[in-house]
Amino acid sequence: MDPTYGYTLETLLEVGGPPPPPDFADFWTGLYREARSVEPAAIMRPSQAFAMPGFDLYDVGLSSLGGIRLGGWLAVPADGRVERGLVMSHGYGGRIAPEPAVPVERAAVLFPCARGMGDRSRIGSIPDTAEEHVLHGIVSRDTYVHGGCAADVWAAVGALCELVPEAAARVDYLGGSFGGGIGALAAPWDERIAAVCLSVPSFGNHPLRVTLPCTGSGEAVRRHVTHHPEALDTLRYFDAATAATFMRAPTHVGLALADPAVPPPGQFAVYNALSGPRESFIRTAGHMDYPGMADEAAALLAAQRAFLDRV
Repeated sequence: MDPTYGYTLETLLEVGGPPPPPDFADFWTGLYREARSVEPAAIMRPSQAFAMPGFDLYDVGLSSLGGIRLGGWLAVPADGRVERGLVMSHGYGGRIAPEPAVPVERAAVLFPCARGMGDRSRIGSIPDTAEEHVLHGIVSRDTYVHGGCAADVWAAVGALCELVPEAAARVDYLGGSFGGGIGALAAPWDERIAAVCLSVPSFGNHPLRVTLPCTGSGEAVRRHVTHHPEALDTLRYFDAATAATFMRAPTHVGLALADPAVPPPGQFAVYNALSGPRESFIRTAGHMDYPGMADEAAALLAAQRAFLDRV
């Protein structure tokens, strides 16, 4: 497999996205209103299993759309100085622990686990493997799991503001891969999210994506669509590139020139479609090892930090 898929930076910057269905915005604003009607009913208790230097760490529980209870972790600066909040999502492998490095200072950081994934949000009715999770409920836009996952982002913002009221002064979002794509779907509709950082975002340009074999969750979707082309009717409403055209919050995107799991054309389709202020960080590769990977990861974190300080 050629992880560049034959694209160069120049041709990647030309990749577009599919137009939205006529009722795309109505669907998402309706889902947002429904999700916001659910009280987060968030709880927190000191974490016994993990620690983060410079933070007090808590285990968290919260409610999301459909009455589903989610879990995660909340990190609060140990000195008590909280000036903002950050919701940090995860990849399609889920999350088993909070991440030690965050790109903001004096922030309360919530690390939620999306429905069906991670140690904290496993649900018997939702598969917990990427290749099955990505197909769950795909028969309809009203049952597709990615709608619920976007609602989980909105629930996480509400829970963060409920647990740490000072964080409501400004809440940002950061997510990579699965979390990048879900963030692109969720953030345009939530006025509480001030700025967005996405890294190698998934779910961009589904019509193109299903033509590109990969090692990630997109391969399960590609194979499914081969036998059930009508699934593309559902995926029209869950295209991260389409949603990006509605994004108004300043957005920073880490983009890989080579990626066997999330094909670069889909990533760039998300970035290219952004209608608000945007910045990019070009990565050598994603979802694979390469020389200088650690240095590049540190540079991406520094770029995200500078972006969130500036916007």
